[in-house]
Amino acid sequence: MTNAPTATTGPTAPTDLQGAFHVYDTTLRDGAQQEGLNLSVGDKLAIARLIDELGVGYVEGGWPGANPKDTEFFRRARTELQLHHARLAAFGSTRRPGAVAADDPLVAALRDSGAGTVCLVAKSHDRHVELALRTTLAENLAMVRDTVAHLHGEGLEVFVDAEHFFDGFRRDRAYALEVVAAALDAGAGLVALCDTNGGMLPHQVGETVADVVAATGGRVGIHAHNDTGCAVANSVAAVQAGATHVQGCLNGYGERTGNADLVAVVAALELKLGRPVLPAGRLGEATRIAHAVAEVTNVPPASRQPYVGTSAFAHKAGLHASAIKVDPDLYQHMDPAGVGNDMRLLVSDMAGRASIELKGRELGFDLSVDSTEGKELVGRVTERVKVLESRGYTFEAADASFELMLVEEVAGARPAYVDVESWRVITESRAGGEAVSEATVKLHAGGARIVVTGEGNGPVNALDQALRTAIGRAYPEVEKFRLIDYKVRILDQGHGTDAVTRVLIETSDGESSWVTVGVGANVVEASWEALLDGFTFGLHRRGVLRPGS
Repeated sequence: MTNAPTATTGPTAPTDLQGAFHVYDTTLRDGAQQEGLNLSVGDKLAIARLIDELGVGYVEGGWPGANPKDTEFFRRARTELQLHHARLAAFGSTRRPGAVAADDPLVAALRDSGAGTVCLVAKSHDRHVELALRTTLAENLAMVRDTVAHLHGEGLEVFVDAEHFFDGFRRDRAYALEVVAAALDAGAGLVALCDTNGGMLPHQVGETVADVVAATGGRVGIHAHNDTGCAVANSVAAVQAGATHVQGCLNGYGERTGNADLVAVVAALELKLGRPVLPAGRLGEATRIAHAVAEVTNVPPASRQPYVGTSAFAHKAGLHASAIKVDPDLYQHMDPAGVGNDMRLLVSDMAGRASIELKGRELGFDLSVDSTEGKELVGRVTERVKVLESRGYTFEAADASFELMLVEEVAGARPAYVDVESWRVITESRAGGEAVSEATVKLHAGGARIVVTGEGNGPVNALDQALRTAIGRAYPEVEKFRLIDYKVRILDQGHGTDAVTRVLIETSDGESSWVTVGVGANVVEASWEALLDGFTFGLHRRGVLRPGS
């Protein structure tokens, strides 16, 4: 249904951002360092696409060469990631002490990543240079100059993250400024000043940024951590003091207490200071995108998150509610529509007509509302999504399930390759305490009744084995399908073991991957639905026809 995407990740990517204000997202790298957050390569690709929809200028994909997952991400990004607004950036470090940048393997990984932009972390705190790098201050400056000049000479756009800058500036202002000057003189497009320990306050950040801008005359950015709860305020203070590049993470992800919440920073700049930094209309998608990213990370959205939280514009009965009926502005600091939120946000409210039309277009469907037929189609899909989301489904992170729904509404029938008669799962505890699950699947496919039993180390694994074998007898294409990620979310947790369960399953055919969703009274029921949809979508995407169709 969709064409294979081509990554806009290399030096041929758009370069008209050079003179503009930079919104630089580091969710996939710095945000992924959050405790308990573990992203697969497929997760990172999905999040990158969502962040791109927000209209940011840069998406930092990770550190190629430093770990296999990030290296694989950049490899797959070449063919699977199509960015419409952002440039893909690769993160790395300056060369090792005593080495040559051109010969450093980690520098080579940056050069060969396919990203058009490289962001180098460099030490700007004298004690970190001497104690962490175990080298001299002069050699650290040489490392900055050599690495920046080498990558810049290779045609890459180079940024530098001056690590621990604010603490280093307070200890040795002259040396911190030398690091900034060395990077700029070697060809860096800008130097982002990092509050790595997150200990600064807004007035300190503003004073320092203004000093650096005045002393160097160079372009300066801000990278703030939230250890004092001031990351967003510090970022805004930096911009007011002259910074023209701001880094942050969706939903404030990051190690310890997190990074600056990028949406809150952008919303403050655009809605409070009247400074547009995203393409027109993109900020209105912030709530949808923030929640979609939360689904992919499997980290529940913070209900009280500024701007995009479900409680950000919620009001209880009483004085507030009465006043809101007269004038919403009496108890709201802004119109929530500005960030795509709502005064009384429901689970299904994320599925507005505009969102449905946008998602459909992304998947290759023309859902234009210019015609009566188009309006009716979008209306049907919107209402259906609202009903399903009220039951616990989510489609922002499950494009494959949403596409199957669209096909059903457009064509009048949902793609189906098998007729399921029944399925069951038994878990047996054996001697030694080992539990083994056995699943039996009965279905009709290819003109035959098929009964298969599969074993696994759990009920879902057993179901996967049995269903794969059963479908594979009629459709050998499924032999290439593999379950590569599995997420479970318990909804309505107050109901305990009686709560509704949502499952997201990512399936791959070795070339690309897709995500399906299932909801049920228990994890096995929800998993069955997501598994069956995963196989169905894979066959549909490959253009496989059901016998007799």
